Amino acid sequence: MKKVLVINASARGQRSQSRKLTEIFTEHWKGKRTETEITNRQLGSADVPHVNENWIAAAFKPETTRTEDERKALETSDTYIAELHQADIIVLGTPMYNWSIPSALKAYIDQVVRVNETFRIDATNIQYPYIGLLENKTLFLLLSRGDQGYEKGGYNEHMNFQDPYLKTVFNIMGIHHIHVIAINGISYGPEKAQKSIELSHQELKDLIDLELKQQ
Repeated sequence: MKKVLVINASARGQRSQSRKLTEIFTEHWKGKRTETEITNRQLGSADVPHVNENWIAAAFKPETTRTEDERKALETSDTYIAELHQADIIVLGTPMYNWSIPSALKAYIDQVVRVNETFRIDATNIQYPYIGLLENKTLFLLLSRGDQGYEKGGYNEHMNFQDPYLKTVFNIMGIHHIHVIAINGISYGPEKAQKSIELSHQELKDLIDLELKQQ
């Protein structure tokens, strides 16, 4: 039985287009695989803790030498990381905020990119010293953007610090099988954005069907 982790980073509720994508993913996937175990992690409406001095001290110590305060500082990180390790499929829905990602998602990334937990260092490889510890996983990046042209070769490619950054982070943690579905032009209004919305919804369903055939 596949385990799916669905992460939502939008601060919006029902008006969120990235959240709608994760809902479509969940509905379509469960329609094909009813036995799937799905875990939901809400970031946009949560108080995701930022890394602090206790966190840093604890993360670079062996577990047996951590103080009680240091162990408490890592509790949220431990929970997030356990969810990533347990999942076979990770679904991340996020809008583009200021050409990048929401601050809650950045705080989450800081909690989960942790040495000897999601990656380790190979000091003999200066060019690429990172060895990811999240293996045999598939990531769906489900994105929404106010403008257009952020794809490779597009007129806004140089301002896209959203999916290139996310791909880099998850690659470092060991995930290389990554799909990207994006709704573009949301700020153009519902009528102009509707075509992109409908197209992305169908692309996502088709991608799920293809992914399931390959399992």
